[in-house]
Amino acid sequence: MCGFALTGDLFDAFVFFELMGAVAYALTGYRVEDPRPVQGALVFGVINSLGAYCSLLGIGMLYARTGELGLAQLGAQLAGHRPDALLGVAFVLVVTGLLVKAAVVPFHFWLPDAHAVAPTPVCMLLSGVMVELAVYGTLRVYWLVFSGPHGITHTHLRLALVTAGVLTAVVGAVMCWQQRHLKRMLAYSTVGHVGLFLTGAALLTPAGVAGVALYVLAHAGVKAALFATTGVLLDRYGSVDEHGLYRRGRDLPLVGLLFTLGGLALAGLPPFGTGLGKAVTEHAGEELFGWLPAVFVLVSATTGAAVLRATARIFAGAGPRPRERYKGLEITGSGEEPEIRDPRRRIPVPMLVVPAVLLCGALTVGLVPAVGRSLALAARQFTDRTAYAAAVLGRTAPPRTPVPDTGWTAQGLYLAFASVALALFLAAGAVWGPALRSPVVARLGAAAHAVGRRVIVPLRRLHSGHLGDYVTWLLVVMTAPTL
Repeated sequence: MCGFALTGDLFDAFVFFELMGAVAYALTGYRVEDPRPVQGALVFGVINSLGAYCSLLGIGMLYARTGELGLAQLGAQLAGHRPDALLGVAFVLVVTGLLVKAAVVPFHFWLPDAHAVAPTPVCMLLSGVMVELAVYGTLRVYWLVFSGPHGITHTHLRLALVTAGVLTAVVGAVMCWQQRHLKRMLAYSTVGHVGLFLTGAALLTPAGVAGVALYVLAHAGVKAALFATTGVLLDRYGSVDEHGLYRRGRDLPLVGLLFTLGGLALAGLPPFGTGLGKAVTEHAGEELFGWLPAVFVLVSATTGAAVLRATARIFAGAGPRPRERYKGLEITGSGEEPEIRDPRRRIPVPMLVVPAVLLCGALTVGLVPAVGRSLALAARQFTDRTAYAAAVLGRTAPPRTPVPDTGWTAQGLYLAFASVALALFLAAGAVWGPALRSPVVARLGAAAHAVGRRVIVPLRRLHSGHLGDYVTWLLVVMTAPTL
């Protein structure tokens, strides 16, 4: 991961990312005695390898055109070429491989299958760091290689990536809400937030990149903490099933507190860094797309509500025992094997300290202004293609653009609290709504059931778990822009 982030050579970046992927495949299937991790690792490896072949082919086309592999050198060479079919296809191929690793819809199918079976520490790394690195790689390739005087225009790329980001965010949030398997719930939450990250980064402005950097940094701590606490439940009860764990977590108050804080932070509760990153990104995007803040609020609220709903049922025993909704489509999460293989022991102190420290880190991102200023400066440098080329090629650097503001604003606080309030409302409705004897609630329940049958069930069936289906989606979407 460090090599991928630091290298200035496109082919070296490809090699580093594939080395990282090879290790990730092995770690996902670490428990080879169980067929489920092996299947998840196989899907993970095949889909990401196909994406890697796309990137490698695109890199070969760029090398054939320019004779260069350095990012600065490629950008300097392509600045003198007007866009043509070869450059367009090369860009699509390189970016396709990165978007597959970022789990952008419809390349996301591998992620929940892998996260559901990978060991907890591996989930913390995959969900908190690896998929976000692919978004970073996509933008770095664009800014340094394809954004020159005759490169791909901001307008077209912005529209394409924002569309992909919003679609990913919405699908991830909807699928997150539908899960009872806690690790799958968190995995789909990652898909939804990756969509938000891609949407903010696709604004192609320093402010958008700064907001996403804050969001990613805090999200890594929050999501890793949630996976860590889920690992505690798995080791204690041998289950990650929200329905099966109903009321069983009442003897783990500290774990319940950490899980609750993670859900609230996921929804964007100030002063967590997730709320600050969301606020900065929303402010950067509303000038270009006035409806963008609504997407951020709805997606963050839905993913946070799913976690809070599980918290209320597992750790407080709130509401009636949940019932199965879609027979044959539910993935329960029961019957899992504890990772430490000794459920009767006391919970080791590090298993509670680690998520607490991670949540404190996410809180620090939102409370310490110096963190935001540093990331704002980095965002300005990241989007300054000419300064990077000047530093690498020994030229004179042009004047720099202003550093974006990354502080809290009244509007950002208002939207953050609105997101948290909506998350609490959705979670409360899911937990206590079935127990209410009211005509209004009955009508709302019938309407929700009808929507579920017509929209949610087909969407869930697309996530079939069959490798051939996922490969088909990859090939269809990859070839569509080149036709």
